[in-house]
Amino acid sequence: YKMKFICKQAEINEALANVSRAVPPKSTISALEGVKLYLNRTVLELTGYDLELGIQTKIKVQSDDVGECILNSRLFNEIIRKMPSETIEVEVDENLTATIKSSSAEYKILAMPADEYPSIPDHDTGDNFTVRQPMLKNMINETIFAVAVADNKPILMGELFDIIDHNFNLVAIDGYRLAVRSENIESDDHYNFVVKAKALSEVSKLLKDDENESVTMHVSKKHITFEIGKYMVLSRLLEGEFHNYKGSIPEKHSTEIIINARELIACLDRCMLLINEKSKAPVKCLFKDGKVKISCSSALGKLNDEMEADMSGPPVEIGFNCRYLSEALKASESDKVRLQLNGGLSPMKIVPMEGNAYTFLVLPMRLKSE
Repeated sequence: YKMKFICKQAEINEALANVSRAVPPKSTISALEGVKLYLNRTVLELTGYDLELGIQTKIKVQSDDVGECILNSRLFNEIIRKMPSETIEVEVDENLTATIKSSSAEYKILAMPADEYPSIPDHDTGDNFTVRQPMLKNMINETIFAVAVADNKPILMGELFDIIDHNFNLVAIDGYRLAVRSENIESDDHYNFVVKAKALSEVSKLLKDDENESVTMHVSKKHITFEIGKYMVLSRLLEGEFHNYKGSIPEKHSTEIIINARELIACLDRCMLLINEKSKAPVKCLFKDGKVKISCSSALGKLNDEMEADMSGPPVEIGFNCRYLSEALKASESDKVRLQLNGGLSPMKIVPMEGNAYTFLVLPMRLKSE
């Protein structure tokens, strides 16, 4: 079982920090609470996995050995982080005692045999497509707010990847709002699958803002694997029918308001001061005569505010959940947006000034008659 390697503290520290995000804090399979190390001479592969989500990476090390073992993720992480020097030496003997040395500090901890670790599904099978890293990062970050958090509809706890005719739509819905981000991509294939939001938020953390870096996604019947630089993130796909989102988006509108999104967000932030778990008051918006009058009234107090806007169509009075409207506006990352309405009882549609990079829908809240 003997294996020994020498590595740089910064490299193993970063690798561990990232793979251990897939390690469950508690598991009925105690091996899963560890990080699996697989040493193949000068390459060390590290894996974290919770049977749903797996993160794997490789780093360069100095060694002539081949071997594998599991080390407790939390403990190994902390030890590496607190080591005094830039070089770390790890040795595992036949009794599965791991010795971790750095300068004057020397730890001995217990390792586990690697064969207790469940195998990660192979990702070479299945179709694949490639997009630029900043694009996918941006698409995830601008839609993930609308994913359902409660699991009465497990499928809605993920995001739909809908790819057809070179058009890539990423969709999130929670029953109160909907978010779609669209981009053109070079894939000729047709894909339709749902990835858990938890996996997507880990993927987003690993994606870079560099336009020259790309990410390749391998899709099989039950899994998707994201290849991001030196990292591989594997996630089980969610099963079931996703909501027909295209049918939910209104084609037409009777009233359109062009508004400064930053100003409206600032105004909604002021409303938030009066809203808490106990008093979930709606924000009332009156769109009329080139002005938006915004008011909020709860047990804590009242706010009245107004701002200018360009308007066409009949006036509308409508109520919203403050946070839902604010999150959609923030996700637009635009200075100006179009708000499209069909009266006070239908959802508000938020779209960009030009193009169709995003579509957000927010359902109205019933207003109590004054």
